[in-house]
Amino acid sequence: MGNQIKGLLYFFVTDIRHSLTVFWTILLSILVVAFAFAIFLTSVEDGFMYFMLTAPIYVYCAILGFLTVKESVPFSIKMGATRKNLFISLGIFFFVLSLTMSVAASVLQEIVNGIAEATGIDTFTFMHLAYFLENTWYTRIVIDTSVSFFFLSFMFIVGLIFYKYGFAGGGGFLGTLVLLLLISIAKGWIIDFFIDLFADIDLTFFYQMIGIGIVLYLISFVFLRKITIVKVK
Repeated sequence: MGNQIKGLLYFFVTDIRHSLTVFWTILLSILVVAFAFAIFLTSVEDGFMYFMLTAPIYVYCAILGFLTVKESVPFSIKMGATRKNLFISLGIFFFVLSLTMSVAASVLQEIVNGIAEATGIDTFTFMHLAYFLENTWYTRIVIDTSVSFFFLSFMFIVGLIFYKYGFAGGGGFLGTLVLLLLISIAKGWIIDFFIDLFADIDLTFFYQMIGIGIVLYLISFVFLRKITIVKVK
């Protein structure tokens, strides 16, 4: 069991290495361009450059959670992995990836802020959800880890539904979610929810989000435990 989990973790890390390299190369390139533009804005009155480093990370995690079902799960089963070991390995992989990406983003933000301060560049700043709380490296890591893991878990379930029940099942599931979202917008529930959320938000909310992500991932075992290598069209 232990050796199989180690093997699966090694496979997941190896499989994701190329996409991670491409992702960070593009993100760093955009960051460099944005910072260079901020330097130009020092000569412009009221010029300012805002950059959100973590939003692309959230999107990447969401896409990865969905694609993992299509690419990694069938291959792992073909190689003889049990559903239980696959479930445990992916859970560990998702959480460690979320934490690693969050730490990397926080360290990078500290480095760029240090460079900006040392060079006197005051026209560049990062946007982050931590600004609603206390903008420390610890706060940023907790927030980014919770959001990233939530998206990984949620989109993993979505991917499993599409894989197990085909486009009709997956489309029906997403359609139901969209319908509920539209109803909540029409009733004003979701607007009130976000107003109340950001009015009283604290770090506890993001600890709770990690818990919700864990619950979602546990639910995914319902779909994963009987999954086959035959994808439903």
